[in-house]
Amino acid sequence: MKLFVTFMVSAFLFLQYQLWVDRDGVRKVIHLSDSIAEQKDTNQRLHERNEVLAAEVEDLKSGYDAIEERARMELGMIRQGETFFQVIDSPPDSDKE
Repeated sequence: MKLFVTFMVSAFLFLQYQLWVDRDGVRKVIHLSDSIAEQKDTNQRLHERNEVLAAEVEDLKSGYDAIEERARMELGMIRQGETFFQVIDSPPDSDKE
């Protein structure tokens, strides 16, 4: 009986060690939970970005407004008959001290 109790206590201590101290125990579960939460955040951001891109693609397919907006903003283009005004800030006077 004493041998059986010793074996059971040893088995219990070994299992507790594996559960709490070993790298495949509770620490790994916590690490995996953190990784899952981080991946869910990344997936949510990418899903939102994909929705924006899908809306932009649909806008580009359906009309010229998005194309015109991109041409104006990214390429600096103007429509025929429009007048372009460029306002340049004067540099601060370096002579005044």
